[in-house]
Amino acid sequence: MTKYKILGNYFHSNFHLPATTGPLAVENIIKRQCPADLSLSLWETPVDYRDVDRVIESAISGFKTWRKLTQEKRNDYLKAYQAEVKKRQDEIAIAIAYETGKPLWDSKTEAASIVAKVNVTIEDSLPRIHNKKILSILPKTDGHIIYKPLGPSLIIGPFNFPCHLANGQILSSLVAGNSIIFKPSEKTCYSAQLLIECFHAAGFPEGVINLIQGDGEVARRLLKEKAIKGVFFTGSKEVGKKILDITHHDLSKLVSLELGGKNTSILHSDANLDHAQQELLKSCFLSSGQRCTSTSIVAIHRSIHEDFIAKFHEITKKIIIDHPVEFIREPFMGPLVDQSAVDSYLLFMGMAKREGIQEIMRGKQLDRLKKGHYVSPSIHLAERWNNDSMFLHSEIFGPNVTFIPYDTIEEAITIANATEYGLATAVFTKDQNIFNLCIEEIESGLVNLNRSTVGASAKLPFGGVKNSGNFRPAALTTIDACVYQMSCLEVLSDEADDIKSIIGLDI
Repeated sequence: MTKYKILGNYFHSNFHLPATTGPLAVENIIKRQCPADLSLSLWETPVDYRDVDRVIESAISGFKTWRKLTQEKRNDYLKAYQAEVKKRQDEIAIAIAYETGKPLWDSKTEAASIVAKVNVTIEDSLPRIHNKKILSILPKTDGHIIYKPLGPSLIIGPFNFPCHLANGQILSSLVAGNSIIFKPSEKTCYSAQLLIECFHAAGFPEGVINLIQGDGEVARRLLKEKAIKGVFFTGSKEVGKKILDITHHDLSKLVSLELGGKNTSILHSDANLDHAQQELLKSCFLSSGQRCTSTSIVAIHRSIHEDFIAKFHEITKKIIIDHPVEFIREPFMGPLVDQSAVDSYLLFMGMAKREGIQEIMRGKQLDRLKKGHYVSPSIHLAERWNNDSMFLHSEIFGPNVTFIPYDTIEEAITIANATEYGLATAVFTKDQNIFNLCIEEIESGLVNLNRSTVGASAKLPFGGVKNSGNFRPAALTTIDACVYQMSCLEVLSDEADDIKSIIGLDI
């Protein structure tokens, strides 16, 4: 018995559950346990690679219909979807909590963002692709910039924000006139299904909305399809590079990658330390550190590091870690997403010890009333940045932070720029000149002043540089990667000029 029922893949405006018995039965079945309670089976889903062709066919057909609708009509469909999500907002939040392990309050924040994103997409993103007319761009000629949809677009979603991040890419693709195929993480199939059920209830035309459940092989086959014109991926650097390997020969595809981070917060000597402590607590340990924008390194001024780390250690020990929904006391942290994440986290704890990095608070596996993938937060102290340290360079994707003392702001900036990533940085200081220097010198997609690295605004671009992305930021600017630009010259009068004005004619 499972808690949730997977309805199958969605194409041609219906769910289709692959057969598990008979001559057409599939053998590959993904099973998902609740990370907070391993005795609870959440769902099972059969994986049918044959549905890749059916989903592609559906998306091609849907694009032909969808791109011809007026913008007003497309917006109306998105508003209808928003109304359906509102009806099921609590249900979506609970599903996210059970599948990911994020506390219910955290999951409710994600569910609310799904609703809000519709308005942001229509009101803030859509104006970026309004067609433009330039009067008298040439003699007796006007110019036009026309934004046209790419075509069927593939959204490959992450597990940590299974609805919010994919939702933003789906909505931008749709409002721009593309049909979509959503391939969610195999860890969060049910949350993804709930989104698609809301699209279905909103009555979208046949083939516009498509969903396919499955593993990495499903994604690989989709990526190789010529009909796919837009690709959106949120996840690890390693998988992002594999996507580029598969697609780089296909010049008809626009690929947008939102990848990982090894994010630094700079804590200067003049900062409000009480405020910084609260912000760092969130940025290091929210969602059990399973955010691409989580703070992994704190470059801290040497004059304050001992006292601050001691106080930060004390408040970290007070973090409640429990079941995200069926808790005794409402938790700040839930479990990690699966056993592989636990194994990786513990491996990094051993790596830090072998590299001689001081352990302030040990990361370990925890027992709770219900057996799950629970771990404690960890805090480390490195005497200085070590460019040879695998621990300092790696994205841990767990509740860990390493403090590194510095003497000058130039040293802190060097630490922030030292890793292969460049997603998010926070600077805590009262000195505007220091912040301006950080903006100028730090290689990062986001640089915040006196605000943590987590919790970005949907009304700003979101994305990183170096190995954190490929210069196609999400959030407000996702829509830029959903269209291509056509130029038109419009002659205002078709009266012929004197043919003798053409040089080189023997007339």
